[in-house]
Amino acid sequence: MDQSNEFTFRPMRRFKQALPPEECRDILDKAYRGFLSVIGDGGYPYSIPINFYHEDGKVYFHSAIQGHKIDSLRACDKACFTVLGEPEKEPGDWWYHVKSVICFGRLKEITEAPKHDDMLRKFGRKYFPGEEYLEKEMAESARHAAVLELTIEHMTGKAVREK
Repeated sequence: MDQSNEFTFRPMRRFKQALPPEECRDILDKAYRGFLSVIGDGGYPYSIPINFYHEDGKVYFHSAIQGHKIDSLRACDKACFTVLGEPEKEPGDWWYHVKSVICFGRLKEITEAPKHDDMLRKFGRKYFPGEEYLEKEMAESARHAAVLELTIEHMTGKAVREK
């Protein structure tokens, strides 16, 4: 895996539509689903719609312990994660206003038991209906789930009027 930090991310071309970092973090906290993109087989992009949990400059995903996503991560840890905020309309308009966030960073698998299980629980609290269901799923499935952590190296957000 290439770990050099010699790369400079390009500036956002439409900078007047840029969102401040705190608004980007808010969108990450509230969004339900996003798209995780990795470098897949043969150098082709591989993008997966996926649930996630955001905390302290990192984005967490759960995964099967094997498959295309895990193989891609092991070949190259660079990834991109994109989310859309809820679209909004102004009264009388037919077009939407959409905010999006793109995070670039490095993925790694969390294997240490305390952090692995802690992140699965935090993830479950975002999506599961209650603590009882969460603990049932933890007992049945936690040992069969991988936890992936994306450390955000660069993040941009954009507000778009879709007219």
